[in-house]
Amino acid sequence: MKKDIFEIETHDNRDPNPWLALYLDNSIPINDTTKKVLMLDNDSRSARYLQPLLVFWSKITMFFIHILKFFFPKLFNSSKFLHIILAWGLKRFVSPNANLLIFRHFHVGSEILQFIAGNIKGIDIKTSPLKPKDFKDVKDDLFLNHDLNLFNFVINLNSKLKEKGETISYVKELDTSMISEDQFDHIKFPDKWTNILDLRSAIELFTPFYQLFLTANDFVRASNSLQLDETIAVYVSQILGTPGHLGLVNNKHPMVPRSTYSAAYNLVLHGLAAETLHEVLVNIKKENARDGIVVPKKGQEY
Repeated sequence: MKKDIFEIETHDNRDPNPWLALYLDNSIPINDTTKKVLMLDNDSRSARYLQPLLVFWSKITMFFIHILKFFFPKLFNSSKFLHIILAWGLKRFVSPNANLLIFRHFHVGSEILQFIAGNIKGIDIKTSPLKPKDFKDVKDDLFLNHDLNLFNFVINLNSKLKEKGETISYVKELDTSMISEDQFDHIKFPDKWTNILDLRSAIELFTPFYQLFLTANDFVRASNSLQLDETIAVYVSQILGTPGHLGLVNNKHPMVPRSTYSAAYNLVLHGLAAETLHEVLVNIKKENARDGIVVPKKGQEY
């Protein structure tokens, strides 16, 4: 991991590094390892030179796939084959930093949903955590299941709330047992000469394949799921009794869906929103540990 850009000794008043400034800034809560690799990812040659080309290529390709899918909606539909391509591409062409951000996202997202489910009284919601540890796990429809889990969680949660006449409300004693303080340095990702793609470039490259091999419903749902960031953040704010972290959410207003052509950029924002929300919960867990607060899990008594 390249670290010299994070040394204050490298700072030049006449040519300040924007990524050093953002790394040193603590106004936004975020896991330290995530912050480092994200800044390194932004500073990579791939982000500077390949990304603009891939953004252009992605939009043009998606336009023609959109037309193809209109006339032949069932052609090429294969989630299994898609995830074989994704696993192969992630392993061989994506940088270790970008892979870390991608893999970590599933862990973070799963823990946030588990936190919500574990802190709503009178409602029992089962979650399906996705915590991939290697590229073989990607082949099990990992990305598609991530989107399905999110929508199914919102549907199941709100149907049970309505059925029992309950609402999500402030919880004084929070259960944070499912939240991990993980720096995510236990998975070693390939670092060969071909592993050069930054996060945004990788997403731009893979998005047309996502569109091609998924049904129209699956692809549109995946794109729309990014705007559920606001929904999930509202749930957490109701539990915490504070709306402060809602200002960190940029993918908003899920009832007014955005164009699928902006899915790649919105996906990066989605990842950042999940990371910041997760870090808020990590900090709460640390504060409880310092104060000696131990909260029993739902259905348990201490």
